[in-house]
Amino acid sequence: MGVPEQLADRMSMAEQHEYLRTRFSRRTMIRGGAVTLGAVTGGAFVTGATARAAVPTQPLSHTEHVDGALVAPFGRHLAYGNDPRTEMTVSWQVPVAVKKPFIRIGAHPWDLSRKIEAEVRTLYTPAGVGASGDHTQYYVHAELAHLKPGRTYYYGVGHAGFDPAAPHLLGTLGTFTTAPAHKAPFTFTAFGDQGVSYHALANDSLILGQNPAFHLHAGDIAYGDPAGQGKTSDTVFDSRTWDQFLAQTESVAKSVPWMVSYGNHDMEAWYSPNGYGGEEARWNLPDNGPDKKNLPGVYSFVHGNTAIISLDPNDVSFEIPANLGISGGTQTKWFEAQLKKFRASKDIDFVVVFFHHCAYCTSTAHASEGGVRQEWVPLFDKYQVDLVINGHNHQYERTDVIKGDKVVKKLPIGGTAYPETEGVVYVTAGAAGRSLYAFTAPDSYEGHEHEVDSVASFVNLKDGKKNETVTWSRVRYLNYSFLRVDVTPAPKGHYTTLKVQGIAETGDRIDHFTVARRAK
Repeated sequence: MGVPEQLADRMSMAEQHEYLRTRFSRRTMIRGGAVTLGAVTGGAFVTGATARAAVPTQPLSHTEHVDGALVAPFGRHLAYGNDPRTEMTVSWQVPVAVKKPFIRIGAHPWDLSRKIEAEVRTLYTPAGVGASGDHTQYYVHAELAHLKPGRTYYYGVGHAGFDPAAPHLLGTLGTFTTAPAHKAPFTFTAFGDQGVSYHALANDSLILGQNPAFHLHAGDIAYGDPAGQGKTSDTVFDSRTWDQFLAQTESVAKSVPWMVSYGNHDMEAWYSPNGYGGEEARWNLPDNGPDKKNLPGVYSFVHGNTAIISLDPNDVSFEIPANLGISGGTQTKWFEAQLKKFRASKDIDFVVVFFHHCAYCTSTAHASEGGVRQEWVPLFDKYQVDLVINGHNHQYERTDVIKGDKVVKKLPIGGTAYPETEGVVYVTAGAAGRSLYAFTAPDSYEGHEHEVDSVASFVNLKDGKKNETVTWSRVRYLNYSFLRVDVTPAPKGHYTTLKVQGIAETGDRIDHFTVARRAK
């Protein structure tokens, strides 16, 4: 069994991890531990390009003897490195242990002669921890560097017995494109709270049609732990959900960098004291954040004229405090340093921040997170953040322009916000695939506007929920959807724009507005 409910209610993530490790120590010793990492080596595939291990490695403790020709990789997903112009990670999964996994890569599908060994990270979940039984998962990563900016590469992943360069396997090849060296127009998409469902798959299909340069996932990724309270229960946690999720997402993520941020459902107590040991096996994200050990989902990257920052609100959440205070304040200090750096850069116009818990939302489920308002909203205001994207609440909601917790300007559908002189716009895009929540006010979206003077809601504070009546809820749509953002650079002194659209699962537009600032 997992952590008993009466204990989990009082235990931090680290305490839950210690409880589970103590309870399952004998079984763990037999199997050699929960996370075991396979060896990796690097080499060149195009001029100056290399692959390197993302984490220290040690030999695999358990090997199954399976003919590699009978094992097909699945769940391919990409992620930028610290510099999206020159670095990319290709990740995938295999259902059983294989020998000598590798990636082939080249500028053309007929030129995949460069072959690089990859790194294996195994994740073991014993029977009794959740519902997944005695289960081992095998995740593979190839971290590529010294790529050329703005270049499309072809790649194939394989292992001994399965070579993607073989004629009958050419259909398994994928592509990725590095970020350009200079400012150029591009599109990105975003949502949160996806999981595995028909709606999740439908949103993926629509996103692929937007041809985004990258995708932002604002937390609660697969719902291996559907309880979402930072607990591990013997009835709900199932690590195999991740196999379904990565297979579902592959249609997009094999060609579009899938940049994730961690939510409350992404903390899994069995694997590590911070709850992120499972995520570190599955994902390979930029490592330029303030605390790789405790906050592996905190990082930043730059694409064209836009800086993107991923934060971890589990560190500041009053509502779900399993990891409250885990960074000791270092995340907020790092965040402000990043904002200062990006605002001072002559190459960066926009700053977009994404994370899970909402600063401003009127859902009847979670509503707004007071910890986010306390720690980060003053920094959003001070550094004129251009767009904040959240999940957590399973619906689409967009605010007016806010500064100092007050509406500075109403932002109607089709309107324009000027963050340099006005304030910040917040979007909750948490309707990617999980069951939907509810509003206290009627839906109000493009073509179906029902404006109200105020909305009854609440905010989660340290001492519990506090009711509030808000005037900033401008667009509300209670159905499946995602966010599309078109970035258009401009000559110095002219207005460069973010054109933001809410897109429903039906393909209909439910919201659109523009964020504009003078280009540097």
